[in-house]
Amino acid sequence: MQAASIHELRSDAFEYAWDNSVEPALEIESGESVLLHVRDASDEQIGPDSGVEDVLRLDFGHVNPVSGPVYVKGAAPGDALAVELLEFRPQEWGWTAIIPGFGLLADEYPDPWLRISRVDATGSRVRFADGVTLPYRPFPGTLGVAPAEPGAHSIVPPSRFGGNMDTKYLNPGVTLYLPVGVDGALFSLGDTHAAQGDGEVCGTAIETAMDVVVRLTVRKDLRIEAPQFDLPAGHAAAHAQSAHHVCTGVSPDLMEAARDAVRATVAWLGDAHGLDREEAYAVASVACDLRIHEVVDVPNWVVGCFIPESIFEGGRDGN
Repeated sequence: MQAASIHELRSDAFEYAWDNSVEPALEIESGESVLLHVRDASDEQIGPDSGVEDVLRLDFGHVNPVSGPVYVKGAAPGDALAVELLEFRPQEWGWTAIIPGFGLLADEYPDPWLRISRVDATGSRVRFADGVTLPYRPFPGTLGVAPAEPGAHSIVPPSRFGGNMDTKYLNPGVTLYLPVGVDGALFSLGDTHAAQGDGEVCGTAIETAMDVVVRLTVRKDLRIEAPQFDLPAGHAAAHAQSAHHVCTGVSPDLMEAARDAVRATVAWLGDAHGLDREEAYAVASVACDLRIHEVVDVPNWVVGCFIPESIFEGGRDGN
């Protein structure tokens, strides 16, 4: 695709809520591509030289900005919008934080914590800490279309129109389908990540600003009620090229089973790799994957947390 065929969204075109009354910042034809300049989830409140005090000073009225909205001509309620994820260009650094009151184990981690990572997109690696290196797998944590319901809606929870889904498989080469709620769809994207585990359990991933290119196409032949996506052959397997250690949680409550699996993961990371509680919790968020193993054998459900051993210096890969 030639650069001339890509529309560029203004860098100052972003919002802090989903609202179908917001005027579109850009209007395109169905099938055209857009370059978005996406701000990080802190909206530049955290920088490469930040310390933990900046976590305490976060203004939560200015987090998770989404770039947009983009009006796609011909999109109408009942249609689907196909979002082809084409390219992600990150900054050379990212951040991960434990934010008081946020995360799967928020009641057990009351103090703020911050880690600045180095992002090497050319080498496809993220240097999280001495001895801990993650594969670079970029994706947008938040992307969606304006809801049909009027008014401003929080950017934090996902909905049937997309939003803050934090789905780590939405990498380049993947196509996401979103149900259209209003004319023009009003597509927006934000919260870009350089790496994340399934669950994002501490509440943050490797958060970093990115330039993102997507192609937006109206699908009048597709009727969906919630997001769906297509993965290329081998795409899911590429996320699992490592030996793993798996910690499980077993409980009659599915959420508590997930919490138990993460608690066991934090303990194992401390025992096996010498990580302190906060760093281990953050590693569980940026690198480890929660999986539901069983939900039918009442009264207990089983959740596993997969720890890729390849992220550790000298760790085992899948070969």
